Amino acid sequence: MELNRRAAKLVDRLVEQSDGFRIHATQLPAGTMIVDCGINSPGGLEAGLQLARICLSGLAQVSLVSSNIAGWNGPCVQVHTDHPQMACMASQYAGWQITGDNYFAMGSGPMRASAGKESLFKDINYHETTNVAVGVLESRELPPEEVCAQISKECQLETSGLKLLVAPTGSFAGAVQVVARSVETALHKLHELDFDLSKIRSGWGTAPLPPVGTNDLVALGRTNDAVLYGGDVVLWIESEDDELASIGPRVPSDSSNDYGRPFLEIFEQYDRDFYKIDPGLFSPAQVTLINIKSGRIFQFGNIAANLLRRSFGS
Repeated sequence: MELNRRAAKLVDRLVEQSDGFRIHATQLPAGTMIVDCGINSPGGLEAGLQLARICLSGLAQVSLVSSNIAGWNGPCVQVHTDHPQMACMASQYAGWQITGDNYFAMGSGPMRASAGKESLFKDINYHETTNVAVGVLESRELPPEEVCAQISKECQLETSGLKLLVAPTGSFAGAVQVVARSVETALHKLHELDFDLSKIRSGWGTAPLPPVGTNDLVALGRTNDAVLYGGDVVLWIESEDDELASIGPRVPSDSSNDYGRPFLEIFEQYDRDFYKIDPGLFSPAQVTLINIKSGRIFQFGNIAANLLRRSFGS
């Protein structure tokens, strides 16, 4: 698949049109490219769409579409892919915590496939060796040079081959790229349930794009709620009806005991520790499984418009 090379081409095109996307790219002395998509640069909706496509290594289409959720007249972020395992799990999933002296970011993008730090890559039997790596960092600060050197080392390449795009959750671009994870969260939940992801042939999903948060904490709550209570995902799977009927009820977010309140309330209950929250909560609100072999449709969960209104302040 050469995920990093695919993503690198998209980054280069983005940087060529940086003024139009309201972003700013710089090259550190050691050669790493840093693309500011929402910290000191305003970014925007289009920058967010490009950021999401880069997260997916160009293996998915991402767009803004109208909403059919009661009480929400804003747009939804729509994603569809014919390469769900590679696009969502090997690339988009934010599975890498980037840390340094007084620095923290959640890392996603195909650089993860070069580092291969996560057990996930053994499960899906994928790893990349390349001279270029692309990562997307969810952070309020641009990464310092020592953090970039650390990432390059983990990816086994020169620092000049690293391209990092950065946007905080409380920015236009950051919000779009987080809400573009409806399909990814469904796949991740299925992976946690030990479902064979290679059976999933295609995926489609939408989630409402909330108002940009007044700060990153508010934005964190709203973007999570967008998927947990407004995410609608359809997966085309080659499986047996009994398997889909059995696993389906465990996939949507309402299968979790923590379901039913805005995410920030849940987050505060657990002292702002993600790892204390039931991991079963992190999934779309509604999931439809279509069995390619039998033609049967299995639908689970429901959109919770009332919780979205509470979260979005509408």
